[in-house]
Amino acid sequence: MRRWRNAGIRRTVFFFAFDDKARLLAAVIFSAAFLFLSSPAWPACRDLDLAEGFPALAYAAEADAVIQYFGHSFFLITTRKGTRIVTDPLGPGMYPTPSLVGDVVTVGKEHFNHNFVQLVQGNPLILRGLAHFGADWNRVSMSFRDVFIYNVPIHQYSDTMEGIKGSAFVFDLGTLCIAHLGDLSQKLSPEQIKEMGKVDVALTPIGGRRTMAPDLAREVLAQLKPKIVIPMHYRDNPYLIKEFTEGLPAQIMNTDTLVLSKAGLPSSMEIRVLRPRGAMSYE
Repeated sequence: MRRWRNAGIRRTVFFFAFDDKARLLAAVIFSAAFLFLSSPAWPACRDLDLAEGFPALAYAAEADAVIQYFGHSFFLITTRKGTRIVTDPLGPGMYPTPSLVGDVVTVGKEHFNHNFVQLVQGNPLILRGLAHFGADWNRVSMSFRDVFIYNVPIHQYSDTMEGIKGSAFVFDLGTLCIAHLGDLSQKLSPEQIKEMGKVDVALTPIGGRRTMAPDLAREVLAQLKPKIVIPMHYRDNPYLIKEFTEGLPAQIMNTDTLVLSKAGLPSSMEIRVLRPRGAMSYE
């Protein structure tokens, strides 16, 4: 190493070296943060405290999910990469029974109208939100292909029978956060809201009795603040649809399928009423 006789020169060289290192370190940190935030693996639902303060991410306009509604609480969610998620498969009798292949099935309630898993072909992974025939909650938190799936304990029948357990499921697609609220029948606690995270799409029961009635469902949506709401669990009752949508931006759609992208979400909450096969008109 070359030694400088002039101490002033030596100090100047030292300060320049330190300044260069600081700039290099700052550049590395900025680049890492940019790459991390731009990654498709960045969670859509959770880590809200970590994400706060960073600029909003830019999303492509291509479809991030396709949601098909078969009636009651029964949906097929297909991700951009083709993963097929089936929720609360419905037993025969209420709507036409589809021929369906799935990769993963979630069950939020141990009842024939929610747990007819034998319907789903393809040897799917079965994720049950309850254990011991519904007596206890079964916590789920796992990655499956391109989706992170977790559940949130809820209660059913709150108007008449306090303490009946149920399960909501949340699907983090990396871009979209989709919550299936199960047979939720109460307003959410602060802990439940935090667990669910930043919900983009809420599949929401509105039927009353076992689940929320339309007025309570609207209160819960004010808590979650999703961009898209798809009502469910209303047994083709047009009066419930009218009560739920009154005064809110809503589209009554003559289809059972909705294509969604993060880039195409509205700026504030809108309702999309899907019409499953065999259902009556809601208009």
